Amino acid sequence: MSEHPNVARFREGYAAFAKGDFAALDDLFAEDLLWHVGGRSQLAGEYRSRDAVYGLFGKIIELTGGTFHLEVHTVLADDEHGVALVVTTASRAGRSIKTNNAHVVHLRNGMVVEFWDASTDQYALDELIG
Repeated sequence: MSEHPNVARFREGYAAFAKGDFAALDDLFAEDLLWHVGGRSQLAGEYRSRDAVYGLFGKIIELTGGTFHLEVHTVLADDEHGVALVVTTASRAGRSIKTNNAHVVHLRNGMVVEFWDASTDQYALDELIG
């Protein structure tokens, strides 16, 4: 069975994020994107719009001094859904974390319209970010 085209799109999106190329993400994220951040950190909540999500990304990079990194293990996708299994690492104020995460998205016409993150240790990120 061949790989769904959205798998390659997601991998390209993660590569763009790793380079800080948010403009390249415009081809993957819908303008009306809804992004859910769980937990109790200062970043928790819902971000409504692609621009709001880019602001969130900037804040994550700022708070972690650029140490935030996602290592993609696998990506699964079809026309309406996608899942990426990733390892998240970051450091701040002498503390470091490494967690396994599942990123789950809803798609519309090949664009991410909604995002959720499920972490194996949400508290670790909450404590790191504050």
